[in-house]
Amino acid sequence: MTAAVASKSERIDVRASLPVKQLLQEAARAAHKNVSEFMLDAAVVAANQMLADRLRFELSPQQWKAFQAALDQPVSAKPKLKKLLNEPGLLG
Repeated sequence: MTAAVASKSERIDVRASLPVKQLLQEAARAAHKNVSEFMLDAAVVAANQMLADRLRFELSPQQWKAFQAALDQPVSAKPKLKKLLNEPGLLG
């Protein structure tokens, strides 16, 4: 999220209906943010999700074969991961 950390020098204007504005205000309050922070955070998450599956990587035929072989390997047991996922977290 490097883009979100950079200095905020650009402005984005958005028009919304009153019910949408009220919804955003309520959600922002619940998140302990102002509406601009809430909308910007949500937009950055949505943009990253939208673009994530559009990323492309290229492999040579040999690399592709190795990649497919790795994907075809049977799943191995991971007891530490299973324990971590089954224990309550810090928040309960």
